Amino acid sequence: MKYIEIDDELYSYIASNTQQIGESASDILRRLLKLPTDAIAVEKPKTISEPSLESCSNVEVDEAEPEKVEVRSRIAESGQFSELLEDPMLAQQKGAVGRFLYLLDALYRQQPQAFAQVLEIRGRDRLYFALSKEELLKASKTANPKQIGLSDYWVTSNNNTAKKRNLLKEAAVKLGCSEELAVEVADRI
Repeated sequence: MKYIEIDDELYSYIASNTQQIGESASDILRRLLKLPTDAIAVEKPKTISEPSLESCSNVEVDEAEPEKVEVRSRIAESGQFSELLEDPMLAQQKGAVGRFLYLLDALYRQQPQAFAQVLEIRGRDRLYFALSKEELLKASKTANPKQIGLSDYWVTSNNNTAKKRNLLKEAAVKLGCSEELAVEVADRI
């Protein structure tokens, strides 16, 4: 098995082409390149580097099935808001900010085309979401902007946990989640 470094954009492309939970990067590339999957016995990788997640440097293999690698969160592939409640990767995130960003990224990956709706979430005198770090800093020098995964969206992260929960709930509802489920998801921060 050979290992190569790839940039975040290429990794995101590979991960976005996952068709089933546990599909390895090698399996995805073989499918995309139309290479045979059973002609050559290839040792499967045990981890996939995930530099875009702050607190999770490697995504671990399910030891019961070593031939499968979990690529990012299961939520991104399934598109089910209720799976946000059971996501095992969430507990591995660092603090409330890490969980907040992770859940926003999961929402983005479920609804990338509709995610622009979060830009409508604003305070009376406060900007919470933007398309650039600079835009958030222009609105508030103390915004502490953080990029949402590999998306083009940014969010202020210097809010208290209750405000983060409210912002996440509003974002989930705008993307089609029921209010009741959105509250449960937001409580995971």
